[in-house]
Amino acid sequence: MNKLLGNAPRHPGLWRDEVRAADYDWQHTPIACMPTKTQGRQELIHLSAQLAQLSQQGRWLVLINPPSIGYKQMLASAGVRMDRVLLVHAKDDVETLWAMEKALTSGTSSAVITWTQSLDARDNRRLQIVAKSARAMGIVLEDVNNHLPNDLHIEQGRLLGQPSFFSAIH
Repeated sequence: MNKLLGNAPRHPGLWRDEVRAADYDWQHTPIACMPTKTQGRQELIHLSAQLAQLSQQGRWLVLINPPSIGYKQMLASAGVRMDRVLLVHAKDDVETLWAMEKALTSGTSSAVITWTQSLDARDNRRLQIVAKSARAMGIVLEDVNNHLPNDLHIEQGRLLGQPSFFSAIH
């Protein structure tokens, strides 16, 4: 009987029933798409402890098209190494998704957070394909407030009814 126990695998991960948050492997997670009403402020606060831990690995934390929500102060106060934060400013949604894909698959990043408008079915499928080869944690913050407020719609309607300032004078 002692000989059987002596040959048993000793790796503690084989005998645990639950996975602790500290042991969770972010490199093998799908890309999370999170709708946000706060431009990602609440989500970034929620993720800041994990981002601080990931920044200590020496790889990049990539932020693509972050809005002006005070993310630098949030991350710095959470203990994120700011010298490991890489900012990318893309000109449109196509370039944004391309930058995210490259950052996720390059192997030089530990987390990639992207701010974008709501994704269509084609873009969601593209992210599913990228997730299979991703080597970093990926988060897409979709802005659910990307429509114009009702007051602005009314104001635009009133302005469109006026004659153009650039019309020809006869």
